[in-house]
Amino acid sequence: MDRRQQKTREAIFKAFSRLLEKKSYNHITVQEIINEANIGRSTFYAHFETKDDLLNAICRQIFGHIFSNVLNAEEHHDFSKENNTLTDKLTHLLYHLKEQKKDIIIVLSGESSDLFLRYFKTYLRQLFEDYESPSFSAIPKDFVLNHYVSSFAEAVKWWAGSGMEIPPEKVVEYYMALTK
Repeated sequence: MDRRQQKTREAIFKAFSRLLEKKSYNHITVQEIINEANIGRSTFYAHFETKDDLLNAICRQIFGHIFSNVLNAEEHHDFSKENNTLTDKLTHLLYHLKEQKKDIIIVLSGESSDLFLRYFKTYLRQLFEDYESPSFSAIPKDFVLNHYVSSFAEAVKWWAGSGMEIPPEKVVEYYMALTK
């Protein structure tokens, strides 16, 4: 993507965020996003097919970084040297969610919660698949994976509902203690 396209996407993301502050996800129209971003309809559709696609792109932006093979130190956290364990990756993910705190809390508290959680669980599934879990020979691996993904997604929903006041490291510590 060239810089002009990146600036347009950023304008759309910011417009969407401002609209989420004022109204629920289901009541936001593509036209309102277009107006708020000050772009043309064809420009919006050159980037996104639907409003749901926009939400998915925001998820990809947040989560895609976590799965990158090359990580740089960031303003509020540095996982560039250690990002190999499941604990590291989950903590890193929570830092990114906390950076988007306002939007995440709004999205998780409204009608868009189910859609966001569906996208979120897709990324979590990839994350948990990369790590060996304790052996549960009598339980199908897919069942165990579903449990980990669903329980962590619910933990994040709880954390967002409580204002994300608990540090990411502590939330992951709590989660990991329950999964042992």
